[in-house]
Amino acid sequence: MMERTKRGFIQRSLDWIERIGNKLPHPVTLFAILALLVMILSAVLQPLGISVEHPGEEGTQVEIMNLLSAEGIEYIFTNMTSNFINFAPLGVVLLTMLGIGVAERTGLISALLRGFVLSVPSRFITLGLVFAGIMSSIASDAGYVVLPPLGAMIFAALGRHPLAGLAAAFAGVSGGFSANLLLSSVDAMLGQMTMDAAAIIDPAYAEQMNIAMNWTFIVVSVFLLTFIGAWVTEKIVEPRLGSYKGEQKEDLKGLEPIEKKGLTWAGITTVITTVLALLLVLLPNAPLRGTEGDTMAQIIQSPFMSSLVPIITILFFVPGLTYGIVTKSIQSDKDVASQMSDSMAAMGTFIVLAFTAGQFVAFFNDSNMGIVIGVYGAELLESINLTGIPLILLFILIAATINIFIGSATAKWAMMAPIFVPIMMQLGYSPELTQMAYRIADSSTNIISPLMTYFAIIIAFAQKYDRKIGIGTLVSTMLPYSICFLIGWTLLLIVWILLGIPLGPGGPLYYNP
Repeated sequence: MMERTKRGFIQRSLDWIERIGNKLPHPVTLFAILALLVMILSAVLQPLGISVEHPGEEGTQVEIMNLLSAEGIEYIFTNMTSNFINFAPLGVVLLTMLGIGVAERTGLISALLRGFVLSVPSRFITLGLVFAGIMSSIASDAGYVVLPPLGAMIFAALGRHPLAGLAAAFAGVSGGFSANLLLSSVDAMLGQMTMDAAAIIDPAYAEQMNIAMNWTFIVVSVFLLTFIGAWVTEKIVEPRLGSYKGEQKEDLKGLEPIEKKGLTWAGITTVITTVLALLLVLLPNAPLRGTEGDTMAQIIQSPFMSSLVPIITILFFVPGLTYGIVTKSIQSDKDVASQMSDSMAAMGTFIVLAFTAGQFVAFFNDSNMGIVIGVYGAELLESINLTGIPLILLFILIAATINIFIGSATAKWAMMAPIFVPIMMQLGYSPELTQMAYRIADSSTNIISPLMTYFAIIIAFAQKYDRKIGIGTLVSTMLPYSICFLIGWTLLLIVWILLGIPLGPGGPLYYNP
């Protein structure tokens, strides 16, 4: 009876989340509404004479600009184009996807993931599957399509429950989306938004930030999440699923000889390209090396760190091109151009999103509402003595809750960064720390959001082995991963803060103006 009640409550909660989430407008429309709301609020608040002292400029008073005044309307129309093209993530995402797109469309990413998972000894297969899922974020969303069905097939071939393999892979891909041993488009995309938000308070500080700001922490996170994901699979999910009694049998096929040859040559060119890239910063008087401070400072505060986006693009493009040439998926320059064009075509929704999001972010910042809310928000939190670890925990909880209803990491951070980054800076916490806390919350709850973009695809994969599987079944299967990821990852961040370890190169924990 208790079991039935529990399931009933879970199902009702999921139904409510799905119902509310489906009523929310598309992110494109949502940002248009938010931009309009900022315009109206600026017109309402400006006559009240609300002003604050600029945190970065002592003695300078900042007032809200009325966007519906004659001056404000002129600003809106004359800056609409620049608000769009200057939306920081736009160029960053499109540039990285040019390189990643070639690597993905030639088949390199898929072959690499399959080759890794199939080469792992059977007793370590769960660890290998979760690890591959986490690492797949370097290729943006490719892991969602490749690894969950592959994980199910491997588990079925080994006589284990295929849904446990699917769950382990899905947990790695989605739950570990913000953890990686390498820098990816996720770092570039979120990092640019964080820099823009930090510039509201301190443009000089934002200028010296880089997209590798969380790199040290996310590297350590890979190993923590791999262990947690494997433990949850083998100790909780698999025993709960029991023995697989379905009729679907799987016969795994390894890589073709041509794919192995392609991977070998892609690996060689990756090493060569990486060495050449490092020579640009490591050698004395190298063109992308800094000139001030000691050796480490010259590397961290260097043009190289500001050039990571094009470097990442090249590090994907060169091996992708090599693999395509070897495997004959690229036979001429026309194929390369076509693959890059396909990558851009796939980014159509993001480009449209960038237009409305760009207007909202620009209106919010240029109306000075970002500074005003940042200062007053910080004062409110200070007045109730909410600082330190409790503040970080509250922010993670807020971000995790929002993530259940809005799937897009870009959309959420575009809304949240201009508000929360300035508030946290006012309280002495770095934009780098705020971003990392957001990434923990966002990734951990991806796997239990029915509104996440790939959720329906994962259900379709699962129904191959169990036709009765629906949203409730999948969420209840993934819930242990979400809870354990959120708790374990948050504890790691708390330990990190207590030990005072930088989050990455040029990624301090605290903001000192």
